[in-house]
Amino acid sequence: MSGPAGKFVTGSVLRHIVIMASSSGAGLLAIFLVDLADLYFISLLGHDALAAAVGYAGTLLFFFTSISIGLAIAMGALTARALGAGDEARAREVAGSVFAVTVVIGVLSTISMLVFGPALLTMLGAQGAAHEYAVSFLRIAAFGTPFLMLGMSGGSVLRSHGDARRAMTTTLSAAAINAILDPLLIFTAGLGLEGAAIATVIARITLAIVAWRPIMSRYDGLAKPSIASIRADIGPVFGIAGPAILTNVATPVGFAFVTRMIAEFGTQAVAGYAVIGRLTPFAFCLIFGLSGAVGPIVGQNFGAERYDRVREALRMALGFVAVYVVTVALVLFLLREPIAGLFNATGDAKDLLLLFCGPLALAFFFNAALFTTNAAFNNLERPLYSTALNWGRHTLGTIPFAWLGARFYGAEGVLVGQYAGGAIFALLSIWLAKRLVDGHENGNPPRMVGSILAYGRSAQWPFSNWRP
Repeated sequence: MSGPAGKFVTGSVLRHIVIMASSSGAGLLAIFLVDLADLYFISLLGHDALAAAVGYAGTLLFFFTSISIGLAIAMGALTARALGAGDEARAREVAGSVFAVTVVIGVLSTISMLVFGPALLTMLGAQGAAHEYAVSFLRIAAFGTPFLMLGMSGGSVLRSHGDARRAMTTTLSAAAINAILDPLLIFTAGLGLEGAAIATVIARITLAIVAWRPIMSRYDGLAKPSIASIRADIGPVFGIAGPAILTNVATPVGFAFVTRMIAEFGTQAVAGYAVIGRLTPFAFCLIFGLSGAVGPIVGQNFGAERYDRVREALRMALGFVAVYVVTVALVLFLLREPIAGLFNATGDAKDLLLLFCGPLALAFFFNAALFTTNAAFNNLERPLYSTALNWGRHTLGTIPFAWLGARFYGAEGVLVGQYAGGAIFALLSIWLAKRLVDGHENGNPPRMVGSILAYGRSAQWPFSNWRP
């Protein structure tokens, strides 16, 4: 087969998925490792309230990170589209417009955290010393938000220019700065939790500088924004960023509900959940890079109408996910006691960590399956499927199940309930992906409601009758 799709199907699809997921996950690994190191250094201070404070503040900061992802997606899509059409002037102009919008949103985000942060932390269940520490951390870390948004958008521009190496360098540079400054500011300078917040801000400033310097010096990729250009581009920007933000914001909303339920069981439980929240992306970093690998394969083969290859890519991706999750879960299980000791976890914090590093880590397969199918939906002309399933997973698939778990099994039941509800939506997403590809191949792609109503007529295990 020739054409763009052939590039992705010659040889082993699985090998291509593994290579792309690994390269995408490398930069993420550095960021997640530093987040984990942050919490490790703070845990050495020997106060559960400090670790809990990072968990509470991190939940709010995660909300704005999700907005950053949406803006970065819009930046990458619009600049790549212009560059693909050979219109470099248009690419510079749209980059300037998105840059200006990102700055405004970043500043407003910082102001909102400074004004509403204390009240929001209270809503999450933070009390006493944990609330005081979380407010202190948030009031410093919030100033890094505009730079985080600019840095992530800059990375998208670099990838649009085909400069994946420099895009990865931006995240690695920020991670290195954070890793160096953390112990210096927390211990050497004696700043404690505030030192960790300052290190975070400096690292995010580094992220923005390292990203945008080559864009302007090497690619001349940024035009000075004007009111006219911003007005012209604001529609396309939010046409892409809006659904992307809406999809990504579902995750921190779900985490906020779970944090609030965990808070009912005390500071130790929240501290344990904070460790899990940072250990999870570190351990499963390749999964977070998987969507960047699956999306192009699905999109190009969909464009070439090679639906057999779309099925093959999805099957191979899910197979990779299953093997990877089982392997990581086994490692976590073998290291569960040292991990708990590393973070000075005791009581409820240790119980939660041991649960996660035991059988519960296996359930991350369902989260990973949802990431994979979301990437497919975005490339099969159904981005709202991703939005609906993400919100369903983090509301209907989280709140009632976590609440029931809390009532019967305490803090551990909250985690079990969270994963149980997620499994239902993951299986639904796999089934919808199968039905959508079949529908496109038959010239009659289904709508989501129609797919669900038709379940009784075609209920089968997802992918059971697929053939490459």
